[in-house]
Amino acid sequence: MTFDEFDAAAKALPGVTFDIKWGKDRVYSVGDKMFAVAGQLGEEAPRWCMKVSDASFEQLCEEGVAEPAPYMARNKWVLFASADAIPADQLKGYLVNAHALIAAKLSKKAQRELGML
Repeated sequence: MTFDEFDAAAKALPGVTFDIKWGKDRVYSVGDKMFAVAGQLGEEAPRWCMKVSDASFEQLCEEGVAEPAPYMARNKWVLFASADAIPADQLKGYLVNAHALIAAKLSKKAQRELGML
């Protein structure tokens, strides 16, 4: 998946905002809470980082597809091993799930305001 494809998939989700943090990382949020980050290390391919379920966290890390994300592992965020560590359709599924996990923690009022209820 390319940056542009990831960007389009993330921005298509309800209530998503986008900004650049830490100089170059593309951060996607819902209700001012981050759910995914697209970054790049030097000249390397893109790297995807996002919130996942507890079960997915364990599975992805055990399989070596991802590793616990720096600074966010305790919140069950993963950093995928490479841009193509999983097929694009699966990555998009994890992105949709990351959005849903974070959106579910928002108040009902915030969810209504963002058009999710």
